Amino acid sequence: MSDTAVLTKLLHVRETEKVQAQKAYQEAIDCFENSATQLYQLLKKKEVAEEIYEECMQQTTTLEKLRKQVDYLEKLNAMIVHLQEEVQKARADMEAKQSDLTEAHVETKKFEKMITHRKQRETEAQEKLEKAMMDEISMQQFLKYKNR
Repeated sequence: MSDTAVLTKLLHVRETEKVQAQKAYQEAIDCFENSATQLYQLLKKKEVAEEIYEECMQQTTTLEKLRKQVDYLEKLNAMIVHLQEEVQKARADMEAKQSDLTEAHVETKKFEKMITHRKQRETEAQEKLEKAMMDEISMQQFLKYKNR
């Protein structure tokens, strides 16, 4: 029984680690989603800015307005490149946290299985002992009855 108690304590520790891994994974997902949403919004802004630039090119427009539009597009492109790097880092972090969560889950299952097997073996040993005791009692009763 003491083996099972030790394993139960270890299982509790593993379950705590698993909960922490789940929280870390959820935080990584949130970070990734925020970065990806920001990137999406920037890409939409760039798309609108390119449409405006194309319209300016089709119409007669001042050179200053074209220059401002090109500067704005370049600024957007730089921000997009930076955000793409952030999204990649966030994705890598999220995947690492997912791997940690999977590992914690597997470890928890291992301990649950070990506890189940140990309890089953203890139960089987107890039943075997009870059967042996019943056999001994039956044998003594038989011999006692036979000797009369």
